[in-house]
Amino acid sequence: MRAGVSRALVSIVFRGVPGASEAARERVLAAARDLDYRPDTRARRLGRSRTGTLGVVFSVGHAFHGDLLESLYEEAESAGYELVLSGVTRSRPEDQAVETLLAERCEGLLLLGSDFPRARLGALAERVPVVSVLRPVKAPGVDVVRTDDAHGMRQVVEHLVGLGHKGIALLDGGRAAGAAQRRQGFRAAARRLLPGRDEVLIPGGLTEEDGAQAAEAWLDLARPAPSAVAAFNDPCALGFIDVVRQAGVRVPQDVSVVGFDDVRQAGYAHVGLTTVRQEARQLGAAALRRLTARLDADEVDADGSDMGEVVIAPALVVRGSTAAPGR
Repeated sequence: MRAGVSRALVSIVFRGVPGASEAARERVLAAARDLDYRPDTRARRLGRSRTGTLGVVFSVGHAFHGDLLESLYEEAESAGYELVLSGVTRSRPEDQAVETLLAERCEGLLLLGSDFPRARLGALAERVPVVSVLRPVKAPGVDVVRTDDAHGMRQVVEHLVGLGHKGIALLDGGRAAGAAQRRQGFRAAARRLLPGRDEVLIPGGLTEEDGAQAAEAWLDLARPAPSAVAAFNDPCALGFIDVVRQAGVRVPQDVSVVGFDDVRQAGYAHVGLTTVRQEARQLGAAALRRLTARLDADEVDADGSDMGEVVIAPALVVRGSTAAPGR
């Protein structure tokens, strides 16, 4: 062997376990760089009766899920895994998406914004390791990686109040993943910064169509309507903006609008949506680390207990859809 060490020592170095001196470790890594050698982690897993594949359940048409998938692909490749995707649509429920992945013998599952009840998630985690991404849930054996949604919505209210808005409506996400936390953050900040003001919650949702319906409801409110709107997500915000502009309402002169997620479309020059950025790269990296840790026996508690929750702070991104009222 080029490094002058045994095959066993090479294995120790590439597995990253104790047993090699720093000098020997450096010789092995230097030889690997010279030979442009990369260990075949997939082959190693197959030798241990593992498939080297991870399943991802996502919602087709959910813009932020697309951003997350890009991050997950990058992280999975670095870790030596392949991803198998299974989409949820109006006609294809989450149960079917999951069973498809189990039939493909995926070693573990990443569920993006899962709608499963806790009992169903707990039962699934008894079959394979499961990470719930974006949705906080307490289920036995299920790890969670999510954004601090309440903190993100508090930032929205603080920004709008700081601009001088006294009336703010929330286009609510209903039962969608993260909606309860965003609603909680909105209410807490509004009560603290706008004491005595009536709470205005308008049904919103995940899609531009939901935002369009919310816009119709906002237009039907007694005038003066709230001068600012915090939408559940970016598509909802964009659907709202499209309808109110068609009705002759100017954004941001007549109403300020804030989204949530910071999907790519939000940053386009002709859109310029103020929004809360979820850190897709950090979320994807943390989710992959949690799942692969579950799959490596030496990194998991013997009883398979929960490894805890990873909560990543979002950041407010201010663009052109918000301004002082009546500017």
